[in-house]
Amino acid sequence: MALCLKQVFAKDKTFRPRKRFEPGTQRFELYKKAQASLKSGLDLRSVVRLPPGESIDDWIAVHVVDFFNRINLIYGTMAERCNETSCPVMAGGPRYEYRWQDEHQYRRPAKLSAPRYMALLMDWIEGLINDEDVFPTRVGVPFPKNFQQVCTKILTRLFRVFVHVYIHHFDSILSMGAEAHVNTCYKHFYYFIREFSLVDQRELEPLREMTERICH
Repeated sequence: MALCLKQVFAKDKTFRPRKRFEPGTQRFELYKKAQASLKSGLDLRSVVRLPPGESIDDWIAVHVVDFFNRINLIYGTMAERCNETSCPVMAGGPRYEYRWQDEHQYRRPAKLSAPRYMALLMDWIEGLINDEDVFPTRVGVPFPKNFQQVCTKILTRLFRVFVHVYIHHFDSILSMGAEAHVNTCYKHFYYFIREFSLVDQRELEPLREMTERICH
């Protein structure tokens, strides 16, 4: 029997503590506005649009953090089924393989298991989100000039989590009764990245057929 969604996601199975917005800040107010729009039943295409008079960098920052939290939670609920044995390669089916590269341990693209890739990914994103030079939280401190390029890289890698989960762990999504929830998260993510052209179209190819079906 499928589990109730509240039971599944109330477990808060994440790799890292959830990043939260400080009450009283502009970003917290934007986050509340975005969440209110989501809960209002508005079309997701409308929800992702930049509110009049708001900063695009703030709007992107709020969504990057929120998507990190949500996707971290989605993967965390099925992480026990994604292990070194079941997923020895971070892949999206037989045609797509994702290798990890960073500025420290893996300076050249490295072939890793899916759980290892995911752990490094969440560590890397958490480090960026908590870096005041990249995601400034103090009033009057500007975003870096390359902020949107950094967010593009974050969102591109987060998209790969969707690819792996949908292609390799869809049975887990179904068994938890989580298909509608995950699909809604995916559609929200997809409409956002397309609204602001934040992920290259070629990166979206592994889920093209599914996207055409559920994001009409």
